[in-house]
Amino acid sequence: MEPSLTAYDPTLRVSVIVVNWNGRAYLERCLRSLAAQTLAAHEVVVVDNGSSDGSVDVLRDRGAVRLVALPSNVGYGAALNAGMRVARGQYLLALNNDTELAPNCLHALVSAADRHPNSGLFAPKILSADPPHRIDTVGHLLYPDGLSRGRGRLEEDRGQYDHEDDLLLPSGCAVLLRRAMLADVGVFDEDLFAYCEDTDLGLRAQLAGWRCTAVPTAVVYHAYSASTAHYSPLKAFLVERNRAWVAAKCLPLPLLLLSPVFTLLRLSAQAYGALTHRGAAGRFAAEQSRGALLGVLVRALAAATTGLPHALRKRRVVQARRRVASAELRHWVTRHGMGLREIALKD
Repeated sequence: MEPSLTAYDPTLRVSVIVVNWNGRAYLERCLRSLAAQTLAAHEVVVVDNGSSDGSVDVLRDRGAVRLVALPSNVGYGAALNAGMRVARGQYLLALNNDTELAPNCLHALVSAADRHPNSGLFAPKILSADPPHRIDTVGHLLYPDGLSRGRGRLEEDRGQYDHEDDLLLPSGCAVLLRRAMLADVGVFDEDLFAYCEDTDLGLRAQLAGWRCTAVPTAVVYHAYSASTAHYSPLKAFLVERNRAWVAAKCLPLPLLLLSPVFTLLRLSAQAYGALTHRGAAGRFAAEQSRGALLGVLVRALAAATTGLPHALRKRRVVQARRRVASAELRHWVTRHGMGLREIALKD
């Protein structure tokens, strides 16, 4: 087991690692929901990413919370890694600060993990905080150029995803992680800073033979993009840059070689959305401008290109751990893929 995961207490079933950055307005609800869990054998570790809103003062007053206070914002993945270094539970739950867990959530996740020893990641059903009957995500789908987005996003929850089945990817908003999987494939990639770190870890795990399991009886409520604006230029930049780096590291070679074609098709579909005021690109163009959207894209692709040699060096390490056959990799897009309409016309 790698050095960052050596803290361990067999009496603790799960460590919940909450990453906070200026989220004082959401922390109380999140921590209150964790205190109400039916699974008693858990600990809560809050990693504060250099907040300036008084979050640390609130956390220091809560004796039941282990606080890791970082001097500056190191990003979501790096903060999770900092929390995992001190976490002692058998399983590790990565969690956004703008979430609330249903009372049996931890119990359902841990029970599923005990039943599925070949799975390394467990995805709860994440619903919108408002309205709570709308789906935020039940795992993620993958587009062939490495972009991912929530499965079932914005759909009415009618029980259509209430099956404990295999997924390709979890959402980093809330995901239970198996220690053995992390020791095998590594922790979150800190170079990504924020966004796509869940896709990266999920694909690395799949390549190494670990499965991802949907656990719909574990329910999480999420205030989507509460820490960052829905359509901020920074978010758009990081998603596009990181998507390219994840593709370079993780995609099977035939798919990687074709990914520029798929990216061109995707960008064309998103341009259509921006022109017709539909989908996330349309919303971004309305809130910012079409010129701003184009500028973000150019900067993101330039940054992705600059970092491409480093990503390809990481690819050698990732692909060396591959244990699955090529036929299994084809299921990435045939069973868990998404089309251009999903990308262009959905928020």
